[in-house]
Amino acid sequence: MRQPSTIPFVILIESRIVRALLGMLAAALVFAGLCLPGDVRAAAADKIAADLARAIQGASAPGPRWVREVAGVRHVKAIVLASSSDAQLADLRAHVLAVGGSVYARYVSVPGLSVMLPAHRVAEIAARPDVLGISPNRPTRRTASALELATGAAGVRGAAAQGAADGLDGSGIGIAVLDSGIASAHYNFRDAQLRHSRVAGAMDFVSAGSAMAAGARDWIAGVDVSASRRGVALPAGADPYGHGSHVAAVAAGRGDHRALDSTGIAPNASLYDVRVLDSAGTGELGDVLAAIDWVIQQARVANIRVLNVSLAADSTESFLTDPFCRAVRSATAAGITVVVAAGNYGQGADGAERYGTISSPGHEPSAITVGAANTRETARRDDDVVNRFSSRGPTRGAWVDAAGVRRIDNLLKPDLVAPGNRIVGVLAAGAHGSERFLSALAERHPELSLPYGGTAQPRLQQLMNLSGTSIAAPAVAGTVALMLQKNPGLTPPLVKAILQYTAQPLPGASLLQQGTGLLNADGAVRLAGAIRTDVSAALAAGTLKPGDPLLAPGKALPAPTSTLEGMAVSWSRMIVAGGTHVLGGPALFTQFQPIYDPRLLWVRDAAWRLDRGAEVPVRERRLVTGGVVRALPSASSLRERTGAFVPVPALSGWLATGGGIVMSEGIVMSEGIVMSEGIVMSEGIVMSEGIVMSEGIVMSEGIVMSEGIVMSEDASLGEP
Repeated sequence: MRQPSTIPFVILIESRIVRALLGMLAAALVFAGLCLPGDVRAAAADKIAADLARAIQGASAPGPRWVREVAGVRHVKAIVLASSSDAQLADLRAHVLAVGGSVYARYVSVPGLSVMLPAHRVAEIAARPDVLGISPNRPTRRTASALELATGAAGVRGAAAQGAADGLDGSGIGIAVLDSGIASAHYNFRDAQLRHSRVAGAMDFVSAGSAMAAGARDWIAGVDVSASRRGVALPAGADPYGHGSHVAAVAAGRGDHRALDSTGIAPNASLYDVRVLDSAGTGELGDVLAAIDWVIQQARVANIRVLNVSLAADSTESFLTDPFCRAVRSATAAGITVVVAAGNYGQGADGAERYGTISSPGHEPSAITVGAANTRETARRDDDVVNRFSSRGPTRGAWVDAAGVRRIDNLLKPDLVAPGNRIVGVLAAGAHGSERFLSALAERHPELSLPYGGTAQPRLQQLMNLSGTSIAAPAVAGTVALMLQKNPGLTPPLVKAILQYTAQPLPGASLLQQGTGLLNADGAVRLAGAIRTDVSAALAAGTLKPGDPLLAPGKALPAPTSTLEGMAVSWSRMIVAGGTHVLGGPALFTQFQPIYDPRLLWVRDAAWRLDRGAEVPVRERRLVTGGVVRALPSASSLRERTGAFVPVPALSGWLATGGGIVMSEGIVMSEGIVMSEGIVMSEGIVMSEGIVMSEGIVMSEGIVMSEGIVMSEDASLGEP
């Protein structure tokens, strides 16, 4: 007599075999191009990222690091995004194991899994109705790199006696730094008495250092360790690569202990070291997603209000499906302001300017994407320009609609620029046991530290300079900490709007080169101080309605200018919303705008609300109130300098003098600025290792273009 316990096992095996055979048949038909119902096509081929599909079909040579031949069979590491009522994704995990794969992690910031799969079984997994998309577990890399005076942060702290500010330094605000680590013992990370480190926590999510979730061996099938995937506590001073320490110092370093003051923007903020890059400055997307999970989970307990992401992944995917973007979106919805580097791909190896080179997650609409400006090593702002290497918009992620048509995001990015040339910060050095060491960056490039005494200085006081958008991003992150110290009730979208509105337009540069302009910490803090302090709480309670007063009682909008280093600096007085809409007017900050809800995402003619990890379409189409000024939408021509190519000072001046349309009934979701004339040519970024150079550019091969042409009509911008 058959034992009852064997019956479920036999049924399970048989159902898996049938399911596997059906999945393989569907995948074969899809890739053969045979006629299948539209929902089947959308459920399989259209869910697989383009670079993953190429690797499956054997078109990638040499193969990326997420592809490997195991026992003669091609395998891939991927991120599977899901939509399921089962938070554990148990059936999906079982299916992955059944096809000979492994499950490395299950995420909170995005509903999905980190998996290894046989390449020929990917389409079978994609065909599942609960799978939204499958992306490769792409590499992530650093985008590489007077600061207080140049940004206006010195005035925020030092002008209290003049009535312009009130001594802000980031106290009480937590900044999480996703990077290669923080040398926590360095003097720049100590408190005002130089006694205790302000690095309040450190976690390691690098695969090799975090036991790959319970000791699972890499590239071995049949493993599911998703339940145990966690980071591990980092030892003090762990930054073997040296990039994260410099980034953290720009955001929150205290450098007045040396004659050369290398103080960052928010020198009393608390820092959280979240290591996702290894000793070579590289990592994996799966580790980054796990790290963002941790930040979201710890945010309320540790008051982590800012997340700095000075690294990037190459991606051809739309923000709609890119896992990195979706994780950033979840962090924003949780009330964390996410600041990311735009990338260092604005100039090709041939010296030509490259548009469409924003890297992931810089193409996420909810992120604050930061490009790099060259201050020419002066505190004056009248000689500042956009760096040639700073990545240009528009965003180039792509998606396939219900009709099978490939669509390009083409969103306006970056959001603003910040100083990113030869910025002085921490040189990571320390001791591993009894052996002293220098970080890899300092070891390979001693020229970066020589101007500041090099390694002859005490190891916990050594400095170096770096350049790049990943050094510009933390300048903005530090400014956000000052804004939140001034007004803890600001939401992430409201923070972003304030930064854009108060930015200083740089001469000659367009929205696609500089966003709305150069970071202005003085203006951002002053405008933040005029806003009511209960915005976040009122939103959570459901008592804040569109059009309600946004200014604090007794407050008025400050004059739209700042005085920095004795110079009058005009604000841009505009923001970018909905991905393609340029908006202005005082109503942006005198009335509450629905777009300031961090759970809402508006892009062109669609909007979604994040609800328990799901993105629910929004029926209400008026997301901006009456009285807001809208710039006239127009086609964008590089040659004619129209649309997105209009110099920002001209656009700002036009809006300030009555240009645009004052919307009496608010703004209805629509396309906004339209890209035309084939000006966009990159289909996503393919990053090379590159080398770090003190003058700015981090790139050895430049951009790998998959289609289109190189635009170089305007070479007037950039550092000399």
